[in-house]
Amino acid sequence: EIKAANLNITDEGNIQDFLGINIERKANGTIKLRQPQLIDQILRDLKMDIANLGTKETPALSTKILTRHRESEDFDKSFHYRSIIGRLGYLETGSRPDISYITHQCARFSTKPKREHGNAIRYIARYLKGTKDKGLIMKPDRSKGLEVHVDADSAGNWTPDDSDDPDTARSRHGYIISYAGCPVTWKSQLQTETALSTTEAEDIGMSQSLRSAIPLMRIIRELKNAGFDVVNNQVPVQCKVFEDNSGAIEIANSDKYRPRTKHINNKLHHFRSYVTKGRVKILKIDTADQPADMLTKPLSGSLFCELRKKVMGW
Repeated sequence: EIKAANLNITDEGNIQDFLGINIERKANGTIKLRQPQLIDQILRDLKMDIANLGTKETPALSTKILTRHRESEDFDKSFHYRSIIGRLGYLETGSRPDISYITHQCARFSTKPKREHGNAIRYIARYLKGTKDKGLIMKPDRSKGLEVHVDADSAGNWTPDDSDDPDTARSRHGYIISYAGCPVTWKSQLQTETALSTTEAEDIGMSQSLRSAIPLMRIIRELKNAGFDVVNNQVPVQCKVFEDNSGAIEIANSDKYRPRTKHINNKLHHFRSYVTKGRVKILKIDTADQPADMLTKPLSGSLFCELRKKVMGW
């Protein structure tokens, strides 16, 4: 028995702004998400809202990894570091996956920022200044269902100067979950455990991405069973995972475990049945075509722009 909730419902028309995100719908079905007001606020807080401010092609230097820089001068407190990190975090989760990696890297040092960390944030601001009116352009493709692109950078933060810091031994993974060719969620994350190999780092990233993708797959299946017109109405609902590490693909697709990889079994256990039943397919992708690469490390201008085009449409 269904009872009325006695709620007043109003039709506000087509959504244009939601929680600070500007939503633009075009006649061809394309949806564009932007947050120019938030970028303006970040620039004001940094005192960088000037007309002749120089811009950058990428959000981070590709030639230098941001570390603790323990021997450097302390951050000069010319702006509220943690407040800016919070705003950048909301920006990257709302419409700007292109700044995910460097935003999270800067956030790691919020407790004791150094001069280099303040400069890195100003570098991001210069990039945002030049791309203020840009955002996430989503063009639904009904031929595509649920897809995951996942990548990992094995111990990419390690440097000789910080070799005594256990955090430098941890790897970073990043993943993008898309539906109908449109990114719906993404993440750049320093792994919580130390991977003993590149294959294991990639496998951890795959496991983490599927912990988010499998619930989405279940929701899509429920909608389909309820009669909703879901994109790519395949039977059964599947998820395609694109991985560029052959070892991780072999382990994910095989029931056999060798002495050097048997410790990975527990991480794979939660999605093993989905692979066996064909509901999750692990597919090979070339490293140069892996869009999740921009979530794991700073990239050169040409490669960054190429991958940004694949993910964000510009």
